Formats: sequence, C-alpha cells, structure tokens
Amino acid sequence: MSMIQIGILGVAGTLLAVQFKNGKSEYGIYISVALSLVIFFGILGRLEIMIDAVKTIAGYINMDTAYLGTLIKMLGITYIAEFASDICKDAGYQTIALQIEVFAKLAILVLSMPVLIALLNTIRDFLS
Repeated sequence: MSMIQIGILGVAGTLLAVQFKNGKSEYGIYISVALSLVIFFGILGRLEIMIDAVKTIAGYINMDTAYLGTLIKMLGITYIAEFASDICKDAGYQTIALQIEVFAKLAILVLSMPVLIALLNTIRDFLS
C-alpha cells in the first residue's frame, strides 16, 4: 500500500468513526481497531524490506546473527506495543495502555541483557 492509500484510508475511517461518536461510541472504537489492523498488515510488507536491508548491512560489517535477531525482536516488540497501546488509549483505557508500554520496555530490557554483557566483555578484553 502506498502512503496516499494509507492516508485516504485513515481519513475516511476517522470520519466514519466520528459519525458514530455521539450515538453508539463502541462502533467508532470497532472501526478504529479494524482500520488500525488493516494499516498494520499493510506495513508488514514494508517491514520485510527493512529486515532484508538490515541483513545486508550485517553481512557487510560481519555482525553476529544473534544480535541481528535480537534487534529485529526489539523492533517488533516496539511496533506491537505502540499499536496495542494506541488502541487502548483511543478506547479510553489509559491505564492498560501504560501497562502495555511498561511491559514492552521490560521485555526490551530483558532482550538487551545478553548484548550488554557481550559489550562489557569486549571492553574488558580490550582493556586487559
């Protein structure tokens, strides 16, 4: 999907959801969730291109594939958490949105620990 298509889809969906805001507000939430899912799945094709580019870059700099996998997992956690958090905020559940964001930050922290340990070992070996 092109950016123009996404923009038109987003504006049309928003205008449709606004029509339901005064009467049956839950329909507006359903429309926004469905629209968000359509846009999210449209993004997935673009993410595959990005992953291929990162793999190419990793081949140039002789990077360990475990670090590349960790980086892609962190990217996925970030996108999914942002997506879920925004849907919860739009529905009026800010507390749940904040809990999703905190969980995502902790998940990224856990994933980054092996990378941090490897970096500290490299620095220790360099200084020895």
